[in-house]
Amino acid sequence: METLCGYCMNISTVMVIGAGQMGGGIAQVMAAAGRKTYLNDMNLEVVESRISFIQALLTKDVNGGKITKEQMDATLSNLIPSIDIHDAVDCDLVVEAVVENIDVKIKIFKDLDLICKPECILATNTSSLPITEIAAATKRQEKVIGMHFMNPVPVMKLVEIIRGIATSDETYDSVRAESIALNKTPVTVRDVPGFIANRVLQVMINEAIYCLYEGVASVEDIDTVMKLGANHPMGPLQLADFIGLDTILSIMETLYEGYGDCKYRPCPLLRQYVKAGWTGKKAGRGFYQY
Repeated sequence: METLCGYCMNISTVMVIGAGQMGGGIAQVMAAAGRKTYLNDMNLEVVESRISFIQALLTKDVNGGKITKEQMDATLSNLIPSIDIHDAVDCDLVVEAVVENIDVKIKIFKDLDLICKPECILATNTSSLPITEIAAATKRQEKVIGMHFMNPVPVMKLVEIIRGIATSDETYDSVRAESIALNKTPVTVRDVPGFIANRVLQVMINEAIYCLYEGVASVEDIDTVMKLGANHPMGPLQLADFIGLDTILSIMETLYEGYGDCKYRPCPLLRQYVKAGWTGKKAGRGFYQY
Protein backbone atom coordinates (compact mmCIF):
# COMPACT_ATOMS: atom_id res chain seq x y z
CA MET A 1 0.00 0.00 0.00
CA GLU A 2 1.26 3.46 -0.88
CA THR A 3 1.60 5.54 2.27
CA LEU A 4 2.10 9.23 2.81
CA CYS A 5 3.63 9.12 6.27
CA GLY A 6 5.73 6.96 8.52
CA TYR A 7 2.90 5.91 10.82
CA CYS A 8 0.05 4.99 8.50
CA MET A 9 -1.75 1.86 9.64
CA ASN A 10 -1.42 -1.24 7.47
CA ILE A 11 -4.95 -2.17 6.41
CA SER A 12 -5.44 -5.78 5.29
CA THR A 13 -8.82 -6.84 6.74
CA VAL A 14 -11.95 -4.72 6.50
CA MET A 15 -15.68 -4.92 7.09
CA VAL A 16 -18.31 -2.98 5.16
CA ILE A 17 -21.61 -2.73 7.02
CA GLY A 18 -24.61 -2.41 4.74
CA ALA A 19 -24.97 -4.51 1.58
CA GLY A 20 -26.89 -1.94 -0.42
CA GLN A 21 -25.65 -0.22 -3.54
CA MET A 22 -23.03 1.89 -1.75
CA GLY A 23 -21.88 -0.80 0.65
CA GLY A 24 -21.60 -3.35 -2.13
CA GLY A 25 -19.55 -0.95 -4.24
CA ILE A 26 -17.20 -0.16 -1.36
CA ALA A 27 -16.75 -3.87 -0.63
CA GLN A 28 -16.00 -4.51 -4.30
CA VAL A 29 -13.17 -1.96 -4.51
CA MET A 30 -11.76 -3.10 -1.17
CA ALA A 31 -11.71 -6.73 -2.31
CA ALA A 32 -10.24 -5.77 -5.68
CA ALA A 33 -7.40 -4.01 -3.84
CA GLY A 34 -6.54 -7.25 -2.06
CA ARG A 35 -8.28 -6.61 1.24
CA LYS A 36 -9.99 -9.49 3.03
CA THR A 37 -13.46 -7.94 3.02
CA TYR A 38 -16.49 -8.87 5.11
CA LEU A 39 -19.72 -7.60 3.56
CA ASN A 40 -22.14 -7.40 6.47
CA ASP A 41 -25.89 -6.96 6.65
CA MET A 42 -28.68 -8.27 8.84
CA ASN A 43 -30.10 -10.46 6.05
CA LEU A 44 -27.93 -13.16 4.45
CA GLU A 45 -30.06 -13.15 1.29
CA VAL A 46 -29.33 -9.44 0.85
CA VAL A 47 -25.60 -10.05 1.21
CA GLU A 48 -25.54 -13.01 -1.16
CA SER A 49 -27.65 -11.11 -3.69
CA ARG A 50 -25.20 -8.19 -3.59
CA ILE A 51 -22.20 -10.49 -4.06
CA SER A 52 -23.97 -12.11 -7.03
CA PHE A 53 -24.53 -8.64 -8.45
CA ILE A 54 -20.82 -7.84 -8.01
CA GLN A 55 -19.94 -11.11 -9.75
CA ALA A 56 -22.16 -10.15 -12.68
CA LEU A 57 -20.46 -6.74 -12.95
CA LEU A 58 -17.02 -8.32 -12.84
CA THR A 59 -17.99 -10.91 -15.45
CA LYS A 60 -19.08 -8.08 -17.73
CA ASP A 61 -15.71 -6.38 -17.16
CA VAL A 62 -13.90 -9.62 -18.03
CA ASN A 63 -15.92 -10.01 -21.22
CA GLY A 64 -15.17 -6.39 -22.10
CA GLY A 65 -11.45 -6.86 -21.56
CA LYS A 66 -11.27 -4.41 -18.64
CA ILE A 67 -9.98 -7.01 -16.19
CA THR A 68 -8.73 -10.59 -16.38
CA LYS A 69 -10.59 -13.64 -15.11
CA GLU A 70 -7.80 -14.07 -12.55
CA GLN A 71 -8.48 -10.57 -11.22
CA MET A 72 -12.19 -11.32 -10.99
CA ASP A 73 -11.56 -14.58 -9.15
CA ALA A 74 -9.16 -12.86 -6.73
CA THR A 75 -11.72 -10.14 -5.98
CA LEU A 76 -14.52 -12.63 -5.35
CA SER A 77 -12.29 -14.79 -3.15
CA ASN A 78 -11.66 -11.74 -0.93
CA LEU A 79 -15.40 -11.14 -0.41
CA ILE A 80 -16.82 -12.84 2.69
CA PRO A 81 -20.57 -12.73 3.43
CA SER A 82 -21.38 -11.79 7.03
CA ILE A 83 -24.51 -11.37 9.14
CA ASP A 84 -22.62 -11.15 12.45
CA ILE A 85 -21.11 -7.77 13.34
CA HIS A 86 -18.71 -9.64 15.64
CA ASP A 87 -16.83 -10.68 12.48
CA ALA A 88 -15.26 -7.21 12.79
CA VAL A 89 -13.22 -8.33 15.80
CA ASP A 90 -9.95 -8.61 13.83
CA CYS A 91 -10.58 -5.89 11.25
CA ASP A 92 -8.20 -2.99 10.70
CA LEU A 93 -10.91 -0.81 9.18
CA VAL A 94 -14.71 -0.88 9.32
CA VAL A 95 -16.74 1.24 6.88
CA GLU A 96 -20.38 1.78 7.81
CA ALA A 97 -22.69 2.32 4.82
CA VAL A 98 -26.23 1.93 6.15
CA VAL A 99 -29.30 4.15 5.93
CA GLU A 100 -28.72 7.90 6.39
CA ASN A 101 -30.12 7.99 9.93
CA ILE A 102 -28.04 9.32 12.80
CA ASP A 103 -29.62 7.06 15.45
CA VAL A 104 -28.99 3.91 13.40
CA LYS A 105 -25.38 4.90 12.78
CA ILE A 106 -24.72 5.77 16.43
CA LYS A 107 -26.04 2.37 17.51
CA ILE A 108 -23.68 0.63 15.07
CA PHE A 109 -20.68 2.66 16.20
CA LYS A 110 -21.41 1.93 19.86
CA ASP A 111 -21.46 -1.79 19.07
CA LEU A 112 -18.29 -1.60 16.96
CA ASP A 113 -16.48 0.26 19.73
CA LEU A 114 -17.02 -2.72 22.02
CA ILE A 115 -16.22 -5.37 19.39
CA CYS A 116 -13.24 -4.05 17.43
CA LYS A 117 -9.61 -4.08 18.50
CA PRO A 118 -8.38 -0.72 19.90
CA GLU A 119 -6.37 0.19 16.81
CA CYS A 120 -9.24 -0.44 14.37
CA ILE A 121 -10.39 2.64 12.42
CA LEU A 122 -14.15 3.20 12.31
CA ALA A 123 -15.26 5.06 9.19
CA THR A 124 -18.70 6.19 8.10
CA ASN A 125 -19.81 6.62 4.51
CA THR A 126 -22.40 9.19 5.58
CA SER A 127 -23.10 11.76 2.90
CA SER A 128 -24.23 14.54 5.21
CA LEU A 129 -24.34 13.66 8.94
CA PRO A 130 -21.86 15.05 11.51
CA ILE A 131 -18.76 12.91 12.06
CA THR A 132 -18.14 14.45 15.48
CA GLU A 133 -21.58 13.41 16.74
CA ILE A 134 -21.12 9.84 15.48
CA ALA A 135 -17.63 9.66 17.02
CA ALA A 136 -18.96 10.86 20.38
CA ALA A 137 -20.86 7.56 20.69
CA THR A 138 -17.50 5.77 21.05
CA LYS A 139 -14.54 5.78 23.41
CA ARG A 140 -12.17 6.06 20.45
CA GLN A 141 -13.14 9.39 18.91
CA GLU A 142 -9.62 9.77 17.53
CA LYS A 143 -10.20 6.62 15.43
CA VAL A 144 -13.49 7.76 13.85
CA ILE A 145 -13.56 9.47 10.45
CA GLY A 146 -15.80 10.14 7.46
CA MET A 147 -14.97 8.26 4.26
CA HIS A 148 -17.61 9.34 1.77
CA PHE A 149 -17.45 7.41 -1.51
CA MET A 150 -19.39 8.45 -4.61
CA ASN A 151 -21.92 6.32 -6.48
CA PRO A 152 -21.24 4.05 -8.34
CA VAL A 153 -18.20 3.36 -6.19
CA PRO A 154 -16.21 1.18 -8.64
CA VAL A 155 -16.45 3.94 -11.28
CA MET A 156 -16.29 7.24 -9.38
CA LYS A 157 -12.79 8.35 -8.37
CA LEU A 158 -13.62 10.72 -5.51
CA VAL A 159 -13.57 10.08 -1.77
CA GLU A 160 -14.42 12.89 0.63
CA ILE A 161 -12.45 12.49 3.86
CA ILE A 162 -14.01 14.24 6.83
CA ARG A 163 -12.26 14.65 10.14
CA GLY A 164 -14.28 14.89 13.34
CA ILE A 165 -13.09 17.32 15.97
CA ALA A 166 -11.07 14.56 17.68
CA THR A 167 -9.87 12.56 14.64
CA SER A 168 -6.13 11.94 14.94
CA ASP A 169 -3.52 12.67 12.29
CA GLU A 170 -2.68 8.95 12.16
CA THR A 171 -6.30 8.03 11.41
CA TYR A 172 -6.57 10.72 8.76
CA ASP A 173 -3.26 9.79 7.10
CA SER A 174 -4.14 6.08 7.14
CA VAL A 175 -7.53 6.64 5.51
CA ARG A 176 -6.08 9.03 2.95
CA ALA A 177 -3.40 6.48 2.05
CA GLU A 178 -6.02 3.72 1.87
CA SER A 179 -8.12 5.85 -0.50
CA ILE A 180 -5.14 6.23 -2.81
CA ALA A 181 -4.47 2.47 -2.59
CA LEU A 182 -8.06 1.96 -3.79
CA ASN A 183 -7.22 4.11 -6.84
CA LYS A 184 -9.38 6.97 -5.57
CA THR A 185 -8.65 10.69 -5.27
CA PRO A 186 -9.16 11.87 -1.68
CA VAL A 187 -10.21 15.41 -0.81
CA THR A 188 -10.28 16.79 2.72
CA VAL A 189 -13.51 18.42 3.86
CA ARG A 190 -14.55 20.10 7.11
CA ASP A 191 -17.20 18.44 9.26
CA VAL A 192 -20.14 20.55 8.10
CA PRO A 193 -23.63 19.40 6.96
CA GLY A 194 -23.49 17.90 3.48
CA PHE A 195 -19.71 18.34 3.21
CA ILE A 196 -19.04 19.54 -0.38
CA ALA A 197 -20.51 17.05 -2.84
CA ASN A 198 -24.01 16.91 -1.41
CA ARG A 199 -24.13 20.52 -0.27
CA VAL A 200 -23.81 21.50 -3.94
CA LEU A 201 -25.41 18.54 -5.75
CA GLN A 202 -28.54 18.05 -3.68
CA VAL A 203 -29.50 21.72 -3.85
CA MET A 204 -29.38 21.49 -7.64
CA ILE A 205 -31.53 18.34 -7.59
CA ASN A 206 -33.99 19.91 -5.16
CA GLU A 207 -34.26 22.99 -7.39
CA ALA A 208 -34.95 20.75 -10.40
CA ILE A 209 -37.76 19.12 -8.40
CA TYR A 210 -39.13 22.58 -7.61
CA CYS A 211 -39.14 23.34 -11.36
CA LEU A 212 -41.26 20.24 -11.89
CA TYR A 213 -43.47 21.07 -8.89
CA GLU A 214 -44.12 24.58 -10.21
CA GLY A 215 -44.90 23.33 -13.72
CA VAL A 216 -41.95 25.08 -15.33
CA ALA A 217 -41.17 22.09 -17.58
CA SER A 218 -41.61 18.33 -17.87
CA VAL A 219 -39.30 15.74 -16.30
CA GLU A 220 -37.71 14.99 -19.66
CA ASP A 221 -37.22 18.64 -20.60
CA ILE A 222 -35.67 19.56 -17.25
CA ASP A 223 -33.17 16.74 -17.65
CA THR A 224 -32.50 17.63 -21.29
CA VAL A 225 -31.70 21.24 -20.37
CA MET A 226 -29.02 20.15 -17.90
CA LYS A 227 -27.60 17.43 -20.16
CA LEU A 228 -27.33 19.59 -23.28
CA GLY A 229 -27.03 22.99 -21.63
CA ALA A 230 -24.59 22.15 -18.83
CA ASN A 231 -23.02 19.02 -20.36
CA HIS A 232 -24.13 16.85 -17.43
CA PRO A 233 -23.97 13.12 -18.29
CA MET A 234 -27.32 12.58 -16.57
CA GLY A 235 -30.18 14.95 -15.83
CA PRO A 236 -30.87 15.90 -12.19
CA LEU A 237 -34.21 14.09 -11.99
CA GLN A 238 -32.84 10.87 -13.46
CA LEU A 239 -29.87 11.17 -11.11
CA ALA A 240 -32.30 11.63 -8.22
CA ASP A 241 -33.96 8.34 -9.16
CA PHE A 242 -30.60 6.58 -9.14
CA ILE A 243 -29.58 8.06 -5.77
CA GLY A 244 -32.96 7.37 -4.17
CA LEU A 245 -35.50 10.07 -3.37
CA ASP A 246 -35.63 8.98 0.27
CA THR A 247 -31.87 9.52 0.53
CA ILE A 248 -32.15 12.94 -1.10
CA LEU A 249 -34.93 13.94 1.30
CA SER A 250 -32.84 12.84 4.28
CA ILE A 251 -29.85 14.86 3.07
CA MET A 252 -31.96 17.96 2.38
CA GLU A 253 -33.49 17.75 5.85
CA THR A 254 -29.98 17.53 7.34
CA LEU A 255 -28.88 20.58 5.32
CA TYR A 256 -32.01 22.54 6.26
CA GLU A 257 -31.63 21.72 9.94
CA GLY A 258 -27.88 22.31 9.93
CA TYR A 259 -27.82 25.67 8.17
CA GLY A 260 -31.32 27.02 8.85
CA ASP A 261 -31.40 28.54 5.37
CA CYS A 262 -34.58 28.30 3.29
CA LYS A 263 -32.55 27.47 0.17
CA TYR A 264 -32.18 23.97 1.65
CA ARG A 265 -35.91 23.45 2.27
CA PRO A 266 -36.97 20.14 0.67
CA CYS A 267 -39.50 20.52 -2.12
CA PRO A 268 -43.02 19.38 -1.11
CA LEU A 269 -43.15 17.20 -4.23
CA LEU A 270 -40.06 15.34 -3.03
CA ARG A 271 -41.79 14.61 0.29
CA GLN A 272 -44.93 13.47 -1.53
CA TYR A 273 -43.04 11.04 -3.74
CA VAL A 274 -41.23 9.52 -0.76
CA LYS A 275 -44.52 9.12 1.14
CA ALA A 276 -45.98 7.38 -1.91
CA GLY A 277 -43.05 4.96 -1.97
CA TRP A 278 -41.86 6.35 -5.31
CA THR A 279 -38.24 6.47 -4.21
CA GLY A 280 -36.58 5.95 -7.59
CA LYS A 281 -35.06 3.13 -9.58
CA LYS A 282 -34.83 0.75 -6.60
CA ALA A 283 -38.61 1.01 -6.15
CA GLY A 284 -39.41 0.75 -9.85
CA ARG A 285 -40.77 4.29 -9.92
CA GLY A 286 -39.55 7.78 -9.18
CA PHE A 287 -39.60 10.61 -11.68
CA TYR A 288 -39.29 7.88 -14.31
CA GLN A 289 -40.81 4.39 -14.56
CA TYR A 290 -38.40 1.41 -14.39
